Amino acid sequence: MSFLKDFSKSLKDAINKLKGSTGDEAALKEFIRDIQRILLRADVNVNIVLELSNKLQAKIKEDPPAGFTRKDLILKELYDSLIDILGGRNKHRLELNPSSLNIIMLVGIQGSGKTTTAAKLAYYLKKRNYRVGLISADTYRLGAYYQLMQLAQKIEVPFYGEAESKDSIMIAMNGIKALSGSCNVLIIDTAGRHRNEASLIEEMKEMAAKINPTHVILVIDATIGQAAYNQAKAFNEATKIGSIIITKLDGSAKGGGAISAAKATGAKILFIGIGEKIEEFEEFDPVSFTNQLLGLGDIDLLSRKIEEARVEQKIRAEKFMRGEFNLKELVDQIKEFRKMGPLSKLLNLIPGFSFELPDEAMKEAEKNLDKWEAIINSMTKKEITDPKIIDRSRARRIARGAGVDVKDVERLIDSYNMMKRNVKRLKRFGINVPYR
Repeated sequence: MSFLKDFSKSLKDAINKLKGSTGDEAALKEFIRDIQRILLRADVNVNIVLELSNKLQAKIKEDPPAGFTRKDLILKELYDSLIDILGGRNKHRLELNPSSLNIIMLVGIQGSGKTTTAAKLAYYLKKRNYRVGLISADTYRLGAYYQLMQLAQKIEVPFYGEAESKDSIMIAMNGIKALSGSCNVLIIDTAGRHRNEASLIEEMKEMAAKINPTHVILVIDATIGQAAYNQAKAFNEATKIGSIIITKLDGSAKGGGAISAAKATGAKILFIGIGEKIEEFEEFDPVSFTNQLLGLGDIDLLSRKIEEARVEQKIRAEKFMRGEFNLKELVDQIKEFRKMGPLSKLLNLIPGFSFELPDEAMKEAEKNLDKWEAIINSMTKKEITDPKIIDRSRARRIARGAGVDVKDVERLIDSYNMMKRNVKRLKRFGINVPYR
């Protein structure tokens, strides 16, 4: 069982045991001992466990407000203290300026998962409309260059590296020069270091001085537990660590140690890796994380996911109304609009569409969406993005692959061109689509 599931189950079991008790002093003290064992088993620093225990003990003698019990006081104290251990109530975000170049330098010991984390962070930021590039400056680990290059290709972001070079600082500087014109965020994967490897630590300091990174982020492997404290302290003394990413939190029994030890350094946890897949990477929110552990319902995380989806949908809709869409995006956007109501009725509410787009065209669009999808699935990427290249020969090939008539392909292209013309015309008239 993973750290999160095991830790969470143990906490929930202890809470349920307390809720089912009489709430007398003996039951409260037993609950505190249960919490101590759970935290120590999760490798949370013993001093932090002692501090929390003292806070819980104090609640035994405290008189609760009217309508509440000492059980309520202890559970509230546990909740508040866990949030504090995990970093406090204020969520710490990665602050980036989309109008200037942001350089992120990832550091950490070898095996902490920096290379995979670099790609995960790049994918995360790309989804949020940043133009991200990856730079491989790890000249010590065999295969680091090729691993990051393959990951960059997988998530479709620019990559820079020099497979034969051993000068990591020069690689970083060359990479910044090569990619800064097309990217506004550059993530540099550096060589794995150990806090006792003086030459590597010195190289890290020199690189930071030369490239002047916007952010230096320490990547910590959750499996090392409390050893993360000395590691973070050594890195922080060499190059001021602004924030932390914890990896492998899904499968480590020592995850609590990594989290609490990281907190003890003063640096804030920004992200956590919760699996091996690129998308298994989340913002770290102490309140939501605590809610998840205690089974209180992670409403905040759910709300954030929905809001992210709304933002992405809004960006797509705005691009659509600027006439910036290809064939696949046309079909996808019509589907999104249809969720708000019948397409013909929706677009007739928009000034200008009532006469620019005939009802027949809208009805055909709704009726033929499935057929259009089959046609688009038979096209090449080039044909989807640039339909002008589709001649009679290509149309016949596409029609055969989709199981439709050539005229269906031609009608799709005609509808696409008509929609694009009319959307751009509306934009010139200053007419905007209402968005909700």
